[in-house]
Amino acid sequence: MLSCFNVADYFIWLANETGSFISNLKLQKLVYYAQAWHLALNDTPLFPEDFQAWIHGPVIPALYQKYRLFGWQPILEDVNPELPQEVQEFLDEVAQEYFACDGYELEQMTHAETPWNLGRGNLPLDEASNEVIQKQWMKEYYGSRVDEKNITDDQFGKTNSAAW
Repeated sequence: MLSCFNVADYFIWLANETGSFISNLKLQKLVYYAQAWHLALNDTPLFPEDFQAWIHGPVIPALYQKYRLFGWQPILEDVNPELPQEVQEFLDEVAQEYFACDGYELEQMTHAETPWNLGRGNLPLDEASNEVIQKQWMKEYYGSRVDEKNITDDQFGKTNSAAW
């Protein structure tokens, strides 16, 4: 199984290849959406690490720590992701849907969705939390969006991103 760092490397590589800005905030949300859609479409996690319901949206603490020194600035790191072809194709689809969004826009999207809100419970928006966003919540919420949108998936979990 992959780790969240493998998936993050792909998105950092993509930012380098396209001359795009990717902050720690944006990276966390892209990795989150990759996990969420993989759970919804394939019924299995893409990687084992859990997200927590932090103030600025879903965060994997170890991934945050790795890129913390960049703050709100772009992550400048040379990476060479080595992923199975079907995973790269899946991440390409996720990127097609979410990569053009900035970190703040992605944060707002996650704040409007059920999994992060379940993790936050009744906490004020500005109160810290390390509550885990359950993979089952992600699977159910994004799975219901698959059903609503009639997104099709093949054996690799590739989706019709236009329907997301």
